Amino acid sequence: MAATSREVVEQILHASREQDTETFVNLFAADGYIEWPYRPAGIPARVEGRDQIREFLTAQANGLVTFDEYRNTVIHETTDPEVVIVEYEAHGTVIPTGAPLHQTIIAVLLIRNGLVVAYRDYLNPLVLAETLASVGNV
Repeated sequence: MAATSREVVEQILHASREQDTETFVNLFAADGYIEWPYRPAGIPARVEGRDQIREFLTAQANGLVTFDEYRNTVIHETTDPEVVIVEYEAHGTVIPTGAPLHQTIIAVLLIRNGLVVAYRDYLNPLVLAETLASVGNV
């Protein structure tokens, strides 16, 4: 039996915090995608498919920050059992500079048959832009 949508979100959050790219990617449908509606220059609007998601996370995200913990996590189940909204604060460190990172995130996930089909990540683009600028990636 496939995991519930809430369970998949909990697994995604755990894999993300632990920076376990393989587990994270394997929780996506083959044609699943992540999109960032609000983002600074240089960040793609959408990364689609497991291979592209893996490549993006490996090349971009894993060398930039580490996450120590997610705080104030609230998972909202909706009247549509395939749609879950999650709010949380990510606390971590910018790897190249050692600076602290605090990012507030709201994400909307569409989960079908135990796999993420769509992940819309509404992170604070100002925090990401400042982080990228601090390491010269802008």
